[in-house]
Amino acid sequence: MVMKMDYKVKFKEPATSKEIAEEEEERRTRSLNAPSPIQQFGPCGRIMKNSAMVMQIQDPASQRLTWYKPPLTVLVIKKVHDASILASFVQLVHWLVHDKSMVVFVEAAVLDDTLLAEYGDFASVRERLMTFRAGTDDLTDKIDFIICLGGDGTLLHASSLFQQSVPPVMAFHLGSLGFLTPFEFNNFQEQVMNVLEGHAALTLRSRLQCVVLRKTSNEDNNKKKPTTILVLNEVVVDRGPSPYLSNIDLFLDGKHITSVQGDGLIVSTPTGSTAYAVAAGASMIHPSVPAIMVTPICPHSLSFRPIVVPAGVELKIALSPEARNAMWVSFDGRNRQALQHGDSLYVTTSVYPVPSICAQDQISDWFDSLAECLHWNVRKKQKQIDELSDMTHSSSDTLEELDANHHDDRPADT
Repeated sequence: MVMKMDYKVKFKEPATSKEIAEEEEERRTRSLNAPSPIQQFGPCGRIMKNSAMVMQIQDPASQRLTWYKPPLTVLVIKKVHDASILASFVQLVHWLVHDKSMVVFVEAAVLDDTLLAEYGDFASVRERLMTFRAGTDDLTDKIDFIICLGGDGTLLHASSLFQQSVPPVMAFHLGSLGFLTPFEFNNFQEQVMNVLEGHAALTLRSRLQCVVLRKTSNEDNNKKKPTTILVLNEVVVDRGPSPYLSNIDLFLDGKHITSVQGDGLIVSTPTGSTAYAVAAGASMIHPSVPAIMVTPICPHSLSFRPIVVPAGVELKIALSPEARNAMWVSFDGRNRQALQHGDSLYVTTSVYPVPSICAQDQISDWFDSLAECLHWNVRKKQKQIDELSDMTHSSSDTLEELDANHHDDRPADT
């Protein structure tokens, strides 16, 4: 397939998956700083190299998207069976296929929607769409960039589809909250073209690598393989259906830090700090800050406050020996499972972030989301002082009060 494009891009030979895997161990160092994230996103996207480096980590403000070669494949994600987005979805894929001659991937469940038959011009596009099934088909190295249509859940879904390198993600706000979806759909053609031409800032949203290790006995010859899941928002440990308090031990780099007695614990990324964590009383952290947030859920203690730890540490979560019940863990609200005595959950920062494309820049997008979605620091403005009238009244009132309240009890001079 030949792609017609009228822009120029500097091409560089992309690193192979094997080379990336070999470099990962060198890059993943245990330190106070976050592991340096990979610079390549999908087959042809990467961060433009810049000399402004701080401790071998590129200055976040200078992170901009560039391409090895013109992107040819795009994954379009929308919420399944959401009729309100169908018109926008049809319009977008029609433009990508016919006008931009791109290969478009969509989830097979999306095309099962019977309401698509109402869009007559979609029939000519449907035959040219590539389909996949989440959890079954591997999209590694097949997608150049991603377009999300909907709310924040579509970005979380995109993250779950790529458990290693994630292609650049462009998210359009067509859902309810839209904290992670900065683009408006009105002029989508112009905005997508800016991305294809490499005119876009990036926010590297760190993810957490979560590893579940199950207890095995000496007689158990078939050792259970560890489960590894990457999450964009948070991993939540709670007491599940049990009426008893959770009793959870928390370790940091092998050292026991504290025991959590309460409803549970939230371990979140800076991106996830504005999700479940902020509802549980945590602070909000800009997504470019290399950190991990630990937030208790309804702790049975007046002094257990949320804490922020360096992104490079490894957290271990396990049931305390005195725990009366199992603990339940979920990853970005999915894959919920029980952890018993002897099971452990290890959490650290992954080297595979989600490169989220900015509508404006890292700072403007984030503060706009705080204001529009969470109404951060919204209050009525204090009225301005009328200096000529208010200050005159204030000074005269003060003098009258002093005269009225002044009683000199000293004896008169003789």
